[in-house]
This record gives sequence, C-alpha cells and structure tokens, in this order.
Amino acid sequence: MRFAHLARIVTLLAALAGVSGRAAAFEIEAHRVFEAAPGGPVLRILSTTDIEIFEPMLLEFQRRFPETTIDYTVASSTEVMRALRDEERAFDVALSSAMDLQTKLANDGMARKHVSEATERLADWANWRDQVFAFTQEPATFVISPAAFEGLELPRTRQALITLLRDHPERFRDRVGTYDIRTSGAGYLFATQDARTSETYWRLMEVMGGLGTQLYCCSGEMISDVAEGRLAIAYNALGSYALPRQQAGEPIEIILPEDFTTVMLRLALLPTHSDSPELGAAFVDFLLETAWSGDAPQYYPFPTVDSDSVAEMSSLRPIRIGPGLLVYLDALKRQGFVDAWRDALTR
Repeated sequence: MRFAHLARIVTLLAALAGVSGRAAAFEIEAHRVFEAAPGGPVLRILSTTDIEIFEPMLLEFQRRFPETTIDYTVASSTEVMRALRDEERAFDVALSSAMDLQTKLANDGMARKHVSEATERLADWANWRDQVFAFTQEPATFVISPAAFEGLELPRTRQALITLLRDHPERFRDRVGTYDIRTSGAGYLFATQDARTSETYWRLMEVMGGLGTQLYCCSGEMISDVAEGRLAIAYNALGSYALPRQQAGEPIEIILPEDFTTVMLRLALLPTHSDSPELGAAFVDFLLETAWSGDAPQYYPFPTVDSDSVAEMSSLRPIRIGPGLLVYLDALKRQGFVDAWRDALTR
C-alpha cells in the first residue's frame, strides 16, 4: 500500500511539473477576462493585438452574446505559434499580424475549416483553404517626428531616406527605430517582403546600422518614442496604430513610401484545440462581417478591407496569404536571412 501511495505521489508531482513547464514556456504579455453570466459559455481568444485596441470590439460581441464571458490573452506572434502548435493550448480564436506564422499553423494542421455566409463573401485572396481569413489591410509606414526633420524635406521613398540619413548622421544617430526581427514575427515578415521587393532594403539596413538603430518588439513602442522625441523615425511601423494617435494630436507624421508600401493582412483562424469551436466560429463571422462592411463602425479598431483601394494605388504591395509565405520560415533560410540582417543592422 505504501508503494502504491508513493507511486501516486510521484505521478502527481510529475504531472504538476509538466503543467508548470507548459505555463513557463508560453509567455503572456497581457490578459483580461470580460465577465458575463456566471456559468455561461467562455470564448477564449489568443491575439497579438493590445487589449485597449480590441476592447470595443469585444464589448460589442458581448453585447450581442450577453451570456458569454470573453477571456482575452495577448502574446507576441511567436508565442501565439508556440501556444497553439507546441503546447496545444485550448483557444477558440487566434488573431495575429504575422501572416506567415498564421499560414504555417494552418499548413501544419492546427486550424479548423470554417465555411459560412461571412467567409463565402470574402475575396479569394482573403480566404486561404477556408482556414485563414483576412480582416484588415494595414500598411507598413514611416512614422516621423516633424520636429526632428525641421528644415529637411521629408523622405517619401527608401532612397530618399537613405540620402537623408547619410547626409545628416549626427542628427539621426541613435534616433532611428525598427523591429527586432529576431523576436518580432511581424517585423520578420515585413523585412522578408521588403527584401523580396527591392535591393534598396539592404542598403537602407546598412545605413541604419551605422547610426545605432534602436530595435523594438512592436509598433506601439516605436510610435511612442517618435511622439515623445526619442526617435526621429520609425521604419515599417503599422499605420493602423499610428493614425489614431496622430488624430488624437500626437506630434507625428505618417508616410506611405511611394516606391512601395507593404500592406499586411491581419489574420484570424480557429485552432483545432478548442473547447468552444462554435462560439469561436461565431466570433470570426462577427469579425469578418464588420471588417468587410465597407463602413467600419466605431467599435472596429482597424481599417476595413477594401480591394478597390489596393487597386487604385500602384505603390501598395499587399502580402498574399498562401504557401509563398512559408519560404522564409524554413530554418536554414530564416537563419541566413537573420544573419544577413544582423550583420547589416547591428554591427
């Protein structure tokens, strides 16, 4: 009996150790529970979008489903990948700006198929295999401090930015910011897309590397440092994050590069390991119906999806969902790209 009791204790300790290890592996940036009726259904969302940005959308969904509690977790795109693929966490919806990682999750069998009136109304390029769905179009921009560029013509292309940085190194030293692509999934996606589009990207990285460029996890922090004067320019910061702050009076200017502007699609999927798949599907339908409405209501925090706007501006380069996004996720290709980026930018 004592041996059996000891065996149960050892088993319990091993199980607890496993749970502890899983919890430590998945890093959470923020978490909030929007309580509803006790004992009611719970919708668990894993997202790269800050709570404050997405909160109006969540509250509107809860208004329509008043008995539903919403458990909203924020993590980086790489941690979203880890939570769903490596740890098989039970989330009902996954929302991410890292298009390549979302596509890989679906390609690896970690996303449910979902067909509904909302998904069938999407353009072909916004729906990949009925598993991955686009609900924004967001440009990567130059976010600039006008005070830092006083007396200078604002750069409208990457080549113009290279010229300015070369001609005025002391003005811009330690005052240029961009993503750390080693930790930022969206940053890595933008970098690989830029490099695919033009060799100017590598020349720009070399010039920025000689100026002590500051590296960031995400757009919000970059934009804050521009607004507060610590940075003169943030390269590839999301315009969707910068525009509300500019409209609120913060001293920033947003430039869509005229040589090419990379446009990201924020993507939703329904993870295979879900406790409430039907509720997750209802939220994705609500999200898509809102995003593709053509006239976004106040509670929707992003630009609506508009195929016509992309067609009208020849400089826009939307990233397409599909297997092409998986190329730079190959371990050897990724390491080679990151090594080249590091040599250019962090020397």
